[in-house]
Amino acid sequence: MYPIALTQQARLNPFQTPFFSMKPQQQQENADVSCKYGSNKYYALCGFGGVLSCGLTHTAVVPLDLIKCRIQVDPDKYKSIFNGFSVTLREDGLRGLGKGWAPTFIGYSMQGLCKFGFYEVFKALYNDMLGEENAYLWRTSVYLAASASAEFFADIALAPMEACKVRIQTQPGYANTLRECAPKMHAEEGLKAFYKGLYPLWLRQIPYTMMKFACFERTVETLYKYIVPKPRSECSKPEQLVVTFVAGYIGVWKGLFARIIMIGTLTALQWFIYDSVKVYFRLPRPPPPEMPESLKRKMGLLDC
Repeated sequence: MYPIALTQQARLNPFQTPFFSMKPQQQQENADVSCKYGSNKYYALCGFGGVLSCGLTHTAVVPLDLIKCRIQVDPDKYKSIFNGFSVTLREDGLRGLGKGWAPTFIGYSMQGLCKFGFYEVFKALYNDMLGEENAYLWRTSVYLAASASAEFFADIALAPMEACKVRIQTQPGYANTLRECAPKMHAEEGLKAFYKGLYPLWLRQIPYTMMKFACFERTVETLYKYIVPKPRSECSKPEQLVVTFVAGYIGVWKGLFARIIMIGTLTALQWFIYDSVKVYFRLPRPPPPEMPESLKRKMGLLDC
């Protein structure tokens, strides 16, 4: 009898992931799900969670992003964050701080759709390719490869809106809205105007996303193993969301203090919103990976 592919197994049982077998105490929780793990509906709703998590959070920090970009292109005029806010308010008023919000919301919503949706797809695909035991042993490499693959496509979706956002925010007088900016860029330079920054975007975003997803996955695993006093299946939904937020914050606890606060909070909120969507739509949320029984036997951890 030929072995069944892992994603096929997942579709036969909404909570049968490549990493664990369903336990009796999980039966009641698993009965109340809206779709099967690995189904098209599952991936679509994961993508929708990515739309909300990235689109909302990045739009919320548009004023800070605006000042950051202006400091980078004109440091003589915008000498610091506080000075940048003061100059912008004086010249453009309060509405000036929202410049670029439309391409930011659209662009990062599309990026989130691809980033989170494709991550789930590639993770299942790579687990199938490795097989159950290797998928567990090389799970960090799977997280890194799946997130890098997803971000590759996510940045292609983001690049056009990111190009418009930068023009609006850093070239005063060029355009004030997305409706003005996009046609003007296309008329002047054609489609290439929207993808000039794609390579730098890949160089910036892919390594960040790899660390973001891998650190989050392993941090969740560690929290449930060593910190949380009960299995995930026994935690309430609010308790699970708290773990998600904490894991998202810990996962980026590197760098300068200001960046820790901004990026750490942004990332934690993205994971919190993403997981909240999963909770709201009752998507399968399997527990952290566990060593397969066959691997435990090979390592002498179980009696044969």
